[in-house]
Amino acid sequence: MAVYAIAFIAYAIDLARRSAASAQATDAATAGVTDGPADASATSVREPVLQGAGATASADAAGATAAPPRAGKGAVGRAGRNGAGAAPSVDYGRSPSLRVAVAMTVIAWALHLAATVLRGIAAGRVPWANMYEFALTGTLVITTVFLLVLLIAKTDLRFLGTFVTGLVLVLLGVATVNFYVSVVPLPPALQSVWLVIHVFVATSAVGFFALGFALSVVQLMQSRREAIAATADSVKKSFLATLPDSTALENLAYRVNIIGFILWTFTLMAGAIWAEKAWGRYWGWDTKEVWTFIIWVVYAGYIHARATRGWRGSRSAWLAIIGFSAVLFNFTVVNLFFKGLHAYSGL
Repeated sequence: MAVYAIAFIAYAIDLARRSAASAQATDAATAGVTDGPADASATSVREPVLQGAGATASADAAGATAAPPRAGKGAVGRAGRNGAGAAPSVDYGRSPSLRVAVAMTVIAWALHLAATVLRGIAAGRVPWANMYEFALTGTLVITTVFLLVLLIAKTDLRFLGTFVTGLVLVLLGVATVNFYVSVVPLPPALQSVWLVIHVFVATSAVGFFALGFALSVVQLMQSRREAIAATADSVKKSFLATLPDSTALENLAYRVNIIGFILWTFTLMAGAIWAEKAWGRYWGWDTKEVWTFIIWVVYAGYIHARATRGWRGSRSAWLAIIGFSAVLFNFTVVNLFFKGLHAYSGL
């Protein structure tokens, strides 16, 4: 948790640097600066910044330097009304704090993995038989998904580090303080290979849902900024100016949530098969089963509404946020306050 906290602070410092870069670019555009970037000393070795959908290609990709900002009062506001009405983007690249943040995240992940494996060795089984162990494994999966996306995605999503490490810190803290239990033997119903399959796939789905949740939150913030930029002569100086536009964020969230939905569908099916083997019925309207189905319905509605009903923008983002809120409700409130066949909190 201490290393995660260091990573969180480093990501937060990077967001502050982004805000400073946005302020410099805005001041330069307002003052009529037409030659060179607003922060020449900081951009000589930077990587090209990610732009939103329809943005101009970077200097490295296009083989030419980026066009200078337009001069004159209100240039920022006019830029926000160009094309699809997106707010202007600010050139920003890799910073020392960002490199430190990613390095600390990798170190924290390695320590987290070691702790989870050691818990499993101590228990003599997979480490996800109660709320503490599920929180330990679930937060590990969230970090794993984040790092994998950073590795393979074409879009640089390191700006999500503050949201991801912050969420992991909160969940680990709550689990350590309120959910910790000593190693105990498994109940008979859990002594099955389906414990490995069902719960592992469920935690993987939660990892993708968490990343989609973070993207949707940033999308709403970016969408609000773009709406202000479309009607105002100036835009509030914010780190959001260095991020992809709301459309790009929405598309990314949609893809990530689709993967999570596929895994959650398998979770629902595997749970029904396990229930038949353990209790002799596929479905019994147990509280945990009902909430698993509710989560599936919310994300199915999110995907259906966006794909067929044209629910784009803030409406789709709010559906994704509601879906992940249901996931958290299922893990906390349902496990703690509702009794049933799935009462495996260990508390």
